[in-house]
Amino acid sequence: MEVPKDLRYTIEHEWIRVNGNKAVIGITQFAQDQLGDVVFVEMPKPDTQVTKENTFGVVESVKTVSDLYAPASGKVIAINTDLETQPELINSEPYGKGWILEIELSDSKELDGLLTPEQYSEQCEKEH
Repeated sequence: MEVPKDLRYTIEHEWIRVNGNKAVIGITQFAQDQLGDVVFVEMPKPDTQVTKENTFGVVESVKTVSDLYAPASGKVIAINTDLETQPELINSEPYGKGWILEIELSDSKELDGLLTPEQYSEQCEKEH
């Protein structure tokens, strides 16, 4: 299972890639493996505020519906509109073209509580 070293993670299996005061968010390879084939992604509209640990959207798969939780608070500055017609990008490229949204971070200190790649790998091993 791939766990990129340049990301931080939540115990709910979201990832965040920080670049300055902006951050891209998606779900992990482990999460998409558990979900199965993704058929729909509900995302917030740009300019919406997301709050750390609160839901910001939904991923639907052939197996289940799963809430998405924000790894950090901020204003949505972009959503991945490709997912509207190609939600399966989450399955094929969870860390690349399958990203879900980009936010402008409200408080970078919130990132301190997220899992490191090593901690996330351990978490997945416990769940598997």
